[in-house]
Amino acid sequence: MRNEQVLFSVRGDAELMVRAGHLFESARSEFLCAARDLKTFSQPRARAAIRDRMRAARPPDLIPRKLLSPVALADEEARAHLRLVRDHGALVRISGSPLPHETIIIDRRVMILAGARTPTGREYTVTTSRILIDGVHSLFQAVWDTAVDPDTYLRKNIPHLDADGRMVLKALGSGLTDESAAGQLGLSLRTYRRRVAELMVKLEADSRYQAGLRAGELGLPR
Repeated sequence: MRNEQVLFSVRGDAELMVRAGHLFESARSEFLCAARDLKTFSQPRARAAIRDRMRAARPPDLIPRKLLSPVALADEEARAHLRLVRDHGALVRISGSPLPHETIIIDRRVMILAGARTPTGREYTVTTSRILIDGVHSLFQAVWDTAVDPDTYLRKNIPHLDADGRMVLKALGSGLTDESAAGQLGLSLRTYRRRVAELMVKLEADSRYQAGLRAGELGLPR
């Protein structure tokens, strides 16, 4: 039996919605999405189109599944969006390991793969190749089975902070300049900034503000 397939590529969310937007409303039995963070398949125009189509056309027994990396929990705005997604009936899980593909799979008959980000937008490849879809679907399911819901992930992955780390975190929340905070802690400015950088890595934060949000979410003292 010949493996029929349709294969084309588009660049950017706008073109994706023009060429493949109708696919979202065609889901009947399964809608899977694997993405590193909320920026994949989630620029404002694409997110609105997906949301509106899914609300209008989703069969009662279709429960979308969204698989994300821990980066998706980086700030409160992202966590609030994921809570909204769950409130609309989707299942959301966080993977503890990197995702091999960023993709959407619909009814195991069509798949959209996201390419690397570029200044002119991401390239998306749309295919109905059963061989490709079955392979990526198997990877998705394997990661899904070991992933956990966002609340469980946050509770399980509370980083351990020693006394020095807690003091640095408290200094960050005090509003002091780096020079003043380093002086209060009896550290050189260089050492203080190095410890701040180490703390941000431990808290998976991209900024000092995110470090404070992450600490509050985890119930760590500041």
